[in-house]
Amino acid sequence: MNYEFTIIIPVYNEEDNLERVEKELKDYMAICTKKAKVLFVNDGSKDRSQQLIEAICQRNENFSFVKFAQNKGLSAAIKAGFDYADTPLVGYIDSDLQTSPEDFNLLLEHIDKYDLVTGVRADRKDSFVKNASSTIANGIRRAFTHDGMDDTGCPLKVIKTDYAKRIPMFKGLHRFLPAMILLQNGSIVQIPIRHFPRMAGTAKFGLWNRLLGPLMDCFAYLWMKKKYINYQVDKIG
Repeated sequence: MNYEFTIIIPVYNEEDNLERVEKELKDYMAICTKKAKVLFVNDGSKDRSQQLIEAICQRNENFSFVKFAQNKGLSAAIKAGFDYADTPLVGYIDSDLQTSPEDFNLLLEHIDKYDLVTGVRADRKDSFVKNASSTIANGIRRAFTHDGMDDTGCPLKVIKTDYAKRIPMFKGLHRFLPAMILLQNGSIVQIPIRHFPRMAGTAKFGLWNRLLGPLMDCFAYLWMKKKYINYQVDKIG
């Protein structure tokens, strides 16, 4: 159907959110500025998420899914989405819907000029500890990556798929997507978006995931930056 945009939705034990995800994504696709489809990536959920995902996909032709055999983490789920995407553009949004699908249109306005457009959450509706740890972690990442991004963990992004597929993903790399685009000599920009409280389910990241883990990942990024191979083909005979 000449789809232009694949929206990846990583899922891990989100049974209480999935019917709302279906409704909001269906509503959004009616106003999306690109011909869009949805790809659920079930990261080994242990609740009823897979049953609900399959029912959603059966009644919506532009919804599909990939199911992991076991839990592998958010970076793996995003990578699987990149691997299975077959559209020129790919984006992702968390299944807790603390960001709005409608704000994809704000990002899509800029994707012709940039290779990655990421949201930056304005007026975040999270706890003081979560906000503070995220602010510190983002500062640490900026110091290591020099990507200039204020909110690399924002779960609303649009990327040109050929760039996304060339990202050598590792655990924790979902926080470094802008920096990985820069390694490809790509261009990036951040756009303010709305943020909402979590309505159902539980957060999957604690203080370790948000602060100490990302600090360790920064050293992995520096190693990758030093070893990263980037080339452009000038001519083929």
